Amino acid sequence: MNRKISVLIVDDSAVVRQVLTDTLEADPQIRVMGAARDPFVAADYIEKEVPDVIVLDVEMPRMDGLTFLHTIMTQHPVPVVMCSTLTEKGAETTLKALEYGAVDIIQKPKLGTKKFLEESRIRICDAVKAAARVVVKRTAAAPVRRVEKKLTADAVLAPPSAKAMVQTTERVVAVGASTGGTEALRVFLEQLPRDCSGVVIVQHMPEGFTRAFAARLDGLCSIRVKEAQNGDSVLRGQALIAPGNKHMLLKRSGARYYVEIKDGPFVCRHRPSVDVLFRSTARYAGKNAIGIIMTGMGDDGARGMLEMKQAGAFTIAQDEASCVVFGMPKEAIALNGVDQVLSLEQIAPRISRM
Repeated sequence: MNRKISVLIVDDSAVVRQVLTDTLEADPQIRVMGAARDPFVAADYIEKEVPDVIVLDVEMPRMDGLTFLHTIMTQHPVPVVMCSTLTEKGAETTLKALEYGAVDIIQKPKLGTKKFLEESRIRICDAVKAAARVVVKRTAAAPVRRVEKKLTADAVLAPPSAKAMVQTTERVVAVGASTGGTEALRVFLEQLPRDCSGVVIVQHMPEGFTRAFAARLDGLCSIRVKEAQNGDSVLRGQALIAPGNKHMLLKRSGARYYVEIKDGPFVCRHRPSVDVLFRSTARYAGKNAIGIIMTGMGDDGARGMLEMKQAGAFTIAQDEASCVVFGMPKEAIALNGVDQVLSLEQIAPRISRM
């Protein structure tokens, strides 16, 4: 189990291939076995060695990423992380790739500030590590980097206190998800009735993709789904999804719940962070909140869920059998922050009964 994760990079840009190779091989747990300019060259690599994870470009000559993804999933399933540009077309295509079986999305690396490059490195390496733990099903010696200090929600919002708790009769549902969460959220939100309590969601996803993701869900669900904007009210029959690369906090003014969208450091290696959303929900909704933690790698949301439970909220974790990666729910359960463990299909009916 100490073997490095082998990764195959498929991208038509030599610059991107080199940046991704340098980024991934700087992590002592990852080995880049090859970097191919197109799917045909990638197939030659795979014949010699099957990688643990493939990082796949969306748009390439000779064969596009979606076609190659479909070929992989029907012939020899391997966890695939899609690498896409920040364009509207790229976002829509990449979301379609998730439907085809891709595990996660990363933003194509680009030049920027030192902080931007470091945060991109964290996101890319974590996505590959999470993908390596996914079991996909068939369809029709690098330098050791310093371990980054993992910030808690304290970096964005002070811990809740009894004085800060606010009472209200309106329920709010707060949801956190990561790897595998795009499909889990679809299943959950499609089951909610039109008059359900307002829902606020953090799904770990890069900037630029959450708007297309929300629009896709809005077309599938009875409730309204939108990418959250600063000051948006939390309304019955509506779900707000935190925009990529921004933290989302639940706030309250009088009888009105609303969200605050803000910058800030990575919390639990993520922005947006589930811990930040859950802590703010504990503070401003208290016992009138319901917390749900879904599939995902790591521990983001575990401490925040415990804080919600301690504030009187009812908390639910997705069970291991229905998770793509049973990381975040497992950590929340281990902290005794979960009231009930349910399968994905059971969560929405449980919420409706409440």
